[in-house]
Amino acid sequence: MYYRPELDALRFFAFLCVFSFHRMDYVPTDPMLHPWPYRIGNIGPFGVPVFFLLSAFLITELLLRERERTGKIHIEAFYTRRILRIWPLYFVAFFGLALLNHFVPGVGTGDPFAWLAFTFFAGNWYILHHGWIAGSVDPLWSISVEEQFYIVIPVLAAFAGRRAVAIVSSVLLAIAYVTVLLYALHPTAGDNGEWTNSFVQFQFFSAGTLIALLLRGRLIRLAAWVRGLGFVLGFGCWFTALLRFKVQSWEPHPTPFGAIAGWFLVLAGAVIFFLSTLGTPSRMVPRWLAYLGRISYGLYVVHSLVFFLTFEKAIPYLRRAFPGFVLPSGVRDYIWTLIVLALSIALASISFRYFERPFLRLKKRFAFVAAREESSPTA
Repeated sequence: MYYRPELDALRFFAFLCVFSFHRMDYVPTDPMLHPWPYRIGNIGPFGVPVFFLLSAFLITELLLRERERTGKIHIEAFYTRRILRIWPLYFVAFFGLALLNHFVPGVGTGDPFAWLAFTFFAGNWYILHHGWIAGSVDPLWSISVEEQFYIVIPVLAAFAGRRAVAIVSSVLLAIAYVTVLLYALHPTAGDNGEWTNSFVQFQFFSAGTLIALLLRGRLIRLAAWVRGLGFVLGFGCWFTALLRFKVQSWEPHPTPFGAIAGWFLVLAGAVIFFLSTLGTPSRMVPRWLAYLGRISYGLYVVHSLVFFLTFEKAIPYLRRAFPGFVLPSGVRDYIWTLIVLALSIALASISFRYFERPFLRLKKRFAFVAAREESSPTA
C-alpha cells in the first residue's frame, strides 16, 4: 500500500490555484483597485506544474515499488491503468462539450481538426498553433502533455532502469530551459503558445521523477512551522517569477535572463510546495480535504464549464427575471464564485462516485502496488 493523504491535499491546493485564475475570465479584476487578488489570480496557472510534478512523482514511486516487489515493471499493466484512470472522463468531457456546443454555442468546438488533435492527445499543440478554443475545453490541454510524457518514461524504467530514467529526465529538464530561452530570444506580441508547449512543461514532470529517484521512498520529516514557512517561500518564488521576471501563462514577455530565472522560480515554487507537504502526518490532514484532492481530476475537468454556464448563462437570465434584486458587485461576484465552487464539487463528487470509481475498481486489477485507487486516484 502506498497512499499519502497529504498529497491529495496538495492536489486540491493546486486546483484552487487554477480555479482562481479561471475566475478572472468571468470576474474582471482591476489591478489598480485590487492588486493582490489580481496577482493571486495570475499565479494561479502555476498550479498546473504542481499537478504535473505530483503525477510524475507518484507514478515513478509506484513503478519503483512494483519493480522491488515483483522484480519487473509490467508495461501493459501500466498503460491499462493510465487508460482506465484518464481516458473515460477525458473523452466524455471533450466530446460531450462538442455535442453540447450545438445547443450552447461557445461551450465546445466544432472543428474536426481539434477533435482529431484531442483524440490523439495533441490538444496542447493544436492550441499552440490555433489559439485557445473555449473556456470549458481549454483545461484539457494539460492531459495531452501528461500522456505524451508517459509514452517514454515507463518504458525506460522497465527496460533501462533508474539510471536511464534519471538521465532522460535531466535531459528533458535542460531542453525545457533551452526552449524557454528560444521563446525569450524571439519575442512576439500576444500569447506565443509557450505555456502549452510540451517541452516547456516537461521540466515539472522531470522534477517529480528525479525527486522520486532521489528520495527512494523516504518521507520528508519537518516541523509544522517549517512546512508553513515552505509555503510562504513557494509563493515568494511564484510572485517573483510573475512580478520581477514577467513569466506568466498568457502573453509572457521576459528577457532572456528573466525567462531562465523566472521559469526556474516557477519550478522551485512547485518543488518547495511538494517537499513542504510530503511526509505530513496523516492525522494533520482533514478527511474532507483529502477527499477534495481525490476528486480533483473531476474538479479540474468540470469547473470551467460551471464558470461558463453560471456567469454567461445563469446570471444574465436571473438579471432579466429579477431586475429589482441588486447586490453590490464585489459581494455578488464572491457569492457567485462560491456557488461555482460548490457546484463544481457536487458535479465532481457525482462523477467520482458513479462514473470514475467503477473504472478505478477495474484499474485495481492491474496494479501490483496497492494505491487505494479504488477510492483514491494517485495520478
